[in-house]
Amino acid sequence: MKEFKKFISKGNVMDMAVGLILATYFGAIVKSLVNDVIMPPVGELMGGVDFSQLKIVLKPAVAEAANTAASAEVAIRYGVFINSIITFLIVAFAVFMVVKSYNKMKEKMEKKEAAAPAAPPAPSKEEQLLAEIRDLLKKG
Repeated sequence: MKEFKKFISKGNVMDMAVGLILATYFGAIVKSLVNDVIMPPVGELMGGVDFSQLKIVLKPAVAEAANTAASAEVAIRYGVFINSIITFLIVAFAVFMVVKSYNKMKEKMEKKEAAAPAAPPAPSKEEQLLAEIRDLLKKG
């Protein structure tokens, strides 16, 4: 249990958890953006097509009749697949922009650190002793 507490209290685990939660809700927002904002006008421009309803019916639904069980429709819903592809592309582009911004910020930080002059190293013990001998010889 102590090992688990140590693991979970590390900063990068918490950062990952926050990132996962934000990514989940970001995905939901993008899905809504695609389904509710982008695709309706695109469908309207294409003659009133509702992409979420586009499908190829392999077996139509059978309504329940007397003494028989009903069967559900079997269909390939390619319109929903198109929506998912557009959602993926938007999320991928957003992640690309975040990573690009992060890398640019990281590069600037590294340049600042490299530009800062390093403090000269302290003289070694031998150099200190030689400097003392030199100073004593100068005094005479």
